[in-house]
Amino acid sequence: MNAIPTTSIQVEVPIHLMTQAQKLVDAGWFRDLDEVFFDALRRFLESHQEELMEDFIRQDVEWGLTGDE
Repeated sequence: MNAIPTTSIQVEVPIHLMTQAQKLVDAGWFRDLDEVFFDALRRFLESHQEELMEDFIRQDVEWGLTGDE
């Protein structure tokens, strides 16, 4: 099985969110905190995909109309 390339990031998380995330790990819903945050990011991106694509298209059109100069 091929490993998916990854990168590391450092973020500041409010204590109350970290506490809730750790409770999910402790209850066995996730293996570790990395998995909690990966799943949260994936779900956010999936639920906002249409909105993100519209924004990318809008930026491309604006650039095409006005250029970068």
